[in-house]
Amino acid sequence: MKKLVFLTLFGLFFSYWGDAQNIKSILLRTNQSNSFTSIVPLGTPLTLSFDDLEADGKDYYYKIEHMTPDWKPSRLLSSQYIDGFQQNTIINVRNSFNTFQSYTHYEVRFPNPNTVITKSGNYRVSVLDTYDDVIFSRRFVLYEKAVIVGVNVNRSRNARRLNTQQTVEFRVNHPNLRINIPNQEVKVCIIQNDNWNATITDLTPTFFKPNQLLYTYTNKTNFWGGNEYYNFDSKELFNRSLNVVKIERKDIFHHYLYPSKYRTNPTYEFNPDINGQFVIRTIEGKDNTTEADYAAMHFTLNVEEPFFDKDVYIYGAYNNFEITEDNRLSYSPANNAYIGEVLMKQGFYNYKFVLSDGSSIDEIAIQGSFFQTENNYKVIVYFKPMGGLYYRAVGMGESNFSPDR
Repeated sequence: MKKLVFLTLFGLFFSYWGDAQNIKSILLRTNQSNSFTSIVPLGTPLTLSFDDLEADGKDYYYKIEHMTPDWKPSRLLSSQYIDGFQQNTIINVRNSFNTFQSYTHYEVRFPNPNTVITKSGNYRVSVLDTYDDVIFSRRFVLYEKAVIVGVNVNRSRNARRLNTQQTVEFRVNHPNLRINIPNQEVKVCIIQNDNWNATITDLTPTFFKPNQLLYTYTNKTNFWGGNEYYNFDSKELFNRSLNVVKIERKDIFHHYLYPSKYRTNPTYEFNPDINGQFVIRTIEGKDNTTEADYAAMHFTLNVEEPFFDKDVYIYGAYNNFEITEDNRLSYSPANNAYIGEVLMKQGFYNYKFVLSDGSSIDEIAIQGSFFQTENNYKVIVYFKPMGGLYYRAVGMGESNFSPDR
């Protein structure tokens, strides 16, 4: 009996892991061109889409949960923040057309006739299978325009970090919002490049003015500047495109990117980027969602010797800035390089090489950190009056740091 239970549980785990491994190209964005964010005003349509490479027409469901500013489930019932259903079937399903890699494309838009979100704040949308197992989750923020947030980004004022960090200062103007105890009623979050691994929270105002809160720290709001992202373009499956040095056709196409080189003293590399984001596109079909194919992208990082007790990963919005086995590179002594391949849908991608020991991510060890790097910063302001049930997201401000070239 115990053996039967074990085999059943193992089968369920294997099924879940297989589903997760076959899910690719997850997007949660608005339909506006050149918009890569899921931090939007309340009522703005957002589209969640993804591909299942097994292409067997599974049933998937979405579930939306209201969260606190520190991303824990809030006290609200689903009926208090959703008009309609919290969980429902994803019905917009289409199969790939004329591609070497078959896949099924799933898509759902919010709001829709079955689900309308009525409250501002942090949200988590999860995709579940027929066993109610979570296949993946994504975060998004719906904010009001109850306050005005002014953001300014400068070169760090810390003399020791002058050349490597950037400082974010901001002010919250709230003439139409009564805030009695700012230290208890207001929370803020600064996020760099829409990467939830790069945030600063737990800040209190440094100065108070009538209808205004000032956050002018010297060190607490410093971010590592990092370096500009590498990029490639695979919109052409049969021909070499941007930063693709070689193409091989096997069961699917394999694209080999120009190798990068690790330097113990990296330098700033000016390279216009989209801050780690990606765009699905193909010029060999009319519909990017179902006619863009998949290719195995081969990455190479040349090094003199392997890193001690740390692994190298490919990192970017394409995998939600996460560290998984799928994007880990392996060291090749014969080539003096970390090499690996990642299956990716045709498009334009930003990426960088990072180190991880399994518990933390070091984004600057390989490519360095420089104050000149262009980065986007958003400041989200949350408010809950004394005795309130939940934190509203009452405003958002943003700024790009881009010094004179």
